[in-house]
Amino acid sequence: MAGRLAGKVAIVTGAGQTPGDTIGNGRATALLFAREGARVLVVDRDAPSAEETHARIQSEGGQSAVAIADVSRLDDCRAMTDGCLERFGRVDVLHNNVGIGAGDSGPVHLREEDWDRIHTVNLKSMFLTCKCVLPVMRRQGYGVILNVSSIAAICSVGMLAYKTSKAGVNALTHSLALGNAEYGIRVNAILPGLMNTPMAIEGIVRARGKAKDELIRERDAQVPLGHRMGTAWDVAYAALFLASDEAKFITGVLLAVDGGQSARIG
Repeated sequence: MAGRLAGKVAIVTGAGQTPGDTIGNGRATALLFAREGARVLVVDRDAPSAEETHARIQSEGGQSAVAIADVSRLDDCRAMTDGCLERFGRVDVLHNNVGIGAGDSGPVHLREEDWDRIHTVNLKSMFLTCKCVLPVMRRQGYGVILNVSSIAAICSVGMLAYKTSKAGVNALTHSLALGNAEYGIRVNAILPGLMNTPMAIEGIVRARGKAKDELIRERDAQVPLGHRMGTAWDVAYAALFLASDEAKFITGVLLAVDGGQSARIG
């Protein structure tokens, strides 16, 4: 343990994960934060999955607690924040990791209810968590907020609701960064590219009925750097850097973690 987050308290939303062969972004980030000395509030609406992340942190000697919450609901976000203060006394880092894309399509075939659901989960949830946590960070005179967006926000994709919701996350990040810099609060976004995570791989396999090995080969081939997808640990290490004091002069940044995929737009 290098202690890059020693003494810090971090909330990680979406810190459970869907079942699969690999590890998800939220769980990897929660584990890494704890390994680096943070006390972590593991937040997810799936209680067994959140408890599994908590158990893994505890087994490694880390410190964590669990909050079962639907972060698209204001009352749950308030309870999550209050619970963190009661347990750990402060909130230094808010890592917004919740996001979905199931049911998305182009404008003709996308259903209104799927548009609403995706925007509620992907964008409204981050507004609500920030709404509840920012007053705490302002009183402290310190805080870090990390929003997990996607390179889909800036690249051409066929998922209209996902793309526009993540573009909204980028705009939210910029606005919050400038609006809270005077309080000592940094706000940045991480834009993952193609990742080998359970939500991405198992989710697409279920939706399209495609063989998993074929899907992985197709996605690997699209990545310029080494022709291989990234993993949740790539996202987690980017989050660790941005959450640490090594990034104390960085705010308002949209950091692509994508093996060079978004560089094609340059």
